[in-house]
Formats: sequence, C-alpha cells, structure tokens
Amino acid sequence: MSQNRQDHHPGELIARHRHEDHQLVYVARGVLAVRTDHGAWVAGARRAVWVPAGTWHEHRVHGHTEVHTLHFPLGCTPLPTGTPTVIAVPALLRELLVASTEPGLTPGESDRLRAVIEDRLCRADIAPLQLPCARDPRLHQACRIVTDDLARPLTIARLAREVGLSERHLSRLFHTEFGTTYPQWRTTARLFQAMIELTDGATVTETAHRCGWSTPSAFVATFTRTLGQTPGAYRSAGARPPEAAR
Repeated sequence: MSQNRQDHHPGELIARHRHEDHQLVYVARGVLAVRTDHGAWVAGARRAVWVPAGTWHEHRVHGHTEVHTLHFPLGCTPLPTGTPTVIAVPALLRELLVASTEPGLTPGESDRLRAVIEDRLCRADIAPLQLPCARDPRLHQACRIVTDDLARPLTIARLAREVGLSERHLSRLFHTEFGTTYPQWRTTARLFQAMIELTDGATVTETAHRCGWSTPSAFVATFTRTLGQTPGAYRSAGARPPEAAR
C-alpha cells in the first residue's frame, strides 16, 4: 500500500481520472473539492475523502493545500465502496495519517502504522457533507440558480416558479433525488461555498453575507454545529504557512 504527501497551489485542478485501488485523501491544510458523476464532496481541516477504486473523479484545490494520500488494495475496505465518503479525522487519526506519509519509513514501521489506521477507519464517523448531482434537468436548473447566487434568499415557492414547477413538485424532486428537503440541501451548498471562501481569505462576516446567512452569528452557529469548529478557527488553520502546518 503506497502513501505520499503533496502540496498544491490555489486553483489547481487535477483532471478527471480514476485509480485501480481505493484512495484516502486527508487534507491537513486548505480545501479539496472532489467531484464525480454522482456529486461533489468537500474536505478541509479535520476531514478526509475516501474515493473507492474505479471512481472517476477530479480534484479542485482552494488555498495552499497540504494533502496526505494513502492507497488501499481492493481487498482492504475499511470504508464503504459504493461512492466517495467524507469522514471526520480526530486528533489520533490525523497524527497517524501524517506519520504514515513521512519519508524514510521502514516497511515494518509503515505496516504497523497502517494496521492502526485501518482499525481507526473502521470506527470512523461519517461526515455527511455531500452535494449530490441532480439527474432531473429541472432540478439541475433549480440547483444551479441557487448556487450561482447563494447570497440571494430564495424560498422553495419562488424557486419553483423560476423553473416552471409547482412548489409541491419541486419539493418532491429534492426528496426523491437527494433524500432531503430544499432548505437542508441549500444549507449544505452554502457550507460548501463557505469552506472555500474562508480558505481563500474571506472574513467570517464576508463569508456569512456571500453565502446567504442573515447574520454572522447564525452562520457561526450552523458552521460550528456541522463541522465541529468555528469558522474563525477553520479560517486560521487554512491560512497557516506551510512551515507552521507541518
């Protein structure tokens, strides 16, 4: 099983590709957006993305990003293999992932670290922060209208009128395709963009307004409840220079 550590520049795009083995991508600094045919996932500090073997995907980098990548053979499946998954990375797992990509490890050291990592991954908390892709063209249009201007407050009734559907029909599409309500989906979309805005250097107040929260305090409460740290702490972690983040 191979592993490596890489630094990426803001805006860098890793073109669509796939791997013959499973891949775990831990983002120690910055933000990595992963997009597949099924949806998008965003990983930042305290998060890692599991990409099953054979999954076509691309990466978009936001901020100066430090990534630790581990590859797992097909027979080793500590996490689901159907679609990519975002997991929470507590302190112990973080140190294990960083240590496993250190240069000069002996085979014995690497094997022992891997054994503990696999045990911890089997107990990892799934962090359900996914933005699925819509199959229905009308739902796709509705999602695009929202994400093109997250600062614009849009009720489900107003959005339905803009795409030529009844409110009930559009609500049913969100539930059928995404298994969620429109407000829940929109909150996830706003959190995705907030992670990117904070990593790119926006203040907490700027991010709150750009992503459609009525007040910074409402944004702080939602972000902290979902991601386990305040927007300010998330922004500070992403802004650290490479020397301080290692």
